Amino acid sequence: MSDEVPERPPGSGLVQALRVPRNGAVGVAVGVAIAVSAYLARVFELLGPFAGTREYPGVGPEGWFLILAFVLATSTALLVTSVLTVIEAARLARRL
Repeated sequence: MSDEVPERPPGSGLVQALRVPRNGAVGVAVGVAIAVSAYLARVFELLGPFAGTREYPGVGPEGWFLILAFVLATSTALLVTSVLTVIEAARLARRL
């Protein structure tokens, strides 16, 4: 019996095959673009004034919309990256 741990193949091959870095960059770009456009539309009232009168404690409406824009950007980036990676995995599976 040997106490040596067998070497594992590098995991970067799968990451590169599924083009995860490119998908991540596209996801971040789409997420940021959507979040910036939503933030600008809300803060500068490009779609008209905000319908309700609300209290925004602490940071004011711009701060709360900025926090929401960050959440929108990150969730959209993750969604787009996941969808693109699944599509790439399906293409690779069909090719094999």
